[in-house]
Amino acid sequence: MKTLNEKLNALKSRAENGKIKIMIIGLGSVGTYLLDYLVSMNDEGVELYVVGRNKDKLTSDVNIVKVAALIRSQCKTKINIISDVDFNSVEQLEKCLSTVKPDIVVNSSRAYSGLKYGSISWNNIRAYGIWSPLSIKYVKNIMEAYENSGSDAIVINTSYSDAIIPWLKSAGKAFPDFGSGNVNHLIPRIKFAVAEMLGVEDFWNVDVTYATAHFHDVVISKEGHVENVSQLIKIKYGGKTLDLNTEEIFSRCKIAMPVDAKRNMMNASSNFAIISGILDAVRCGKKCKLHCPGVFGEIGGYPVIVDGSGENVEAYIDQSEFTIDEMRSKNRESIYLDGIEDVKDGVLVYTDGLLDKVNKVFGVKLVKRVPFEKIDETAQFIVNEIIEKNRG
Repeated sequence: MKTLNEKLNALKSRAENGKIKIMIIGLGSVGTYLLDYLVSMNDEGVELYVVGRNKDKLTSDVNIVKVAALIRSQCKTKINIISDVDFNSVEQLEKCLSTVKPDIVVNSSRAYSGLKYGSISWNNIRAYGIWSPLSIKYVKNIMEAYENSGSDAIVINTSYSDAIIPWLKSAGKAFPDFGSGNVNHLIPRIKFAVAEMLGVEDFWNVDVTYATAHFHDVVISKEGHVENVSQLIKIKYGGKTLDLNTEEIFSRCKIAMPVDAKRNMMNASSNFAIISGILDAVRCGKKCKLHCPGVFGEIGGYPVIVDGSGENVEAYIDQSEFTIDEMRSKNRESIYLDGIEDVKDGVLVYTDGLLDKVNKVFGVKLVKRVPFEKIDETAQFIVNEIIEKNRG
């Protein structure tokens, strides 16, 4: 598997000579929102491919996006449909990747669709890490197919990348380059809060550098506090570092949000921001800062720079404010509260606290260690014993 920088520079070369192919695997609400945002770029230099199981559903979803885009005079981007692809089949996924040869792949598939897992886990056990085997179930197949096909596409993963990208990497498997969502969902909330505290209108000029894992995305967004865990965050405005009360900032991050599929506008936007940053770097020589979970196979979420301003495009974790060791330590502290004790040598290890809560609340004894080869078995156990019995 090529490094991310090798992939970025290969994409830069291809972008100079042809269209950039972007593939969305799984067209649920995240994928459909993302498709709409990409079409709205009105970019003839981009070609889109949507991959799924049900041709009728794919066609219907693509049609509404195309018609809505044309009403806005934004429908210059070609959309191709690839249907009847079983995400359980590495062979079918490999054929799909080999045929299209995409430049960017977004995995927005879900092993159990139509349910926000957090609707079961947050109020009951205050932890999301329990769902990791479900989050990795399809992307491990996609990455195996990716490796078999010899692809050098840049891969973006949508679900719980804080843990599952490191899980793939630690097992010696090919792994996605970026994760979308999670920490990235907090950045706009923080910008809104800071601008409000400063009494300024240009919240987009508030600069945030932040490293934290999924637990704090949820607890800050839902409850407006950090669960007594200090945060690695630096905030600037007008080039100056601000000394503001972070407790007040985080309290203001608790803003009203829908709990249905409309929430997935945020994850789709996170995917779009990554794609937009990549395109700006390889086509226009720009430099951007992103916040991504699981990047470079690291546990948790990190500030990431994608820099196309030099001769070569380069991506790296931003250490201008915090060292990598500081960020790794803080991310582990956060993800522990999400029920993940460790991810090492292809094994995801749950915390004892999570196991106790699952047993007490659901009457289910979850295994502490989930080796890579037991992912499908554990995912099905979670579906049968927890989701199906508690989804309401």
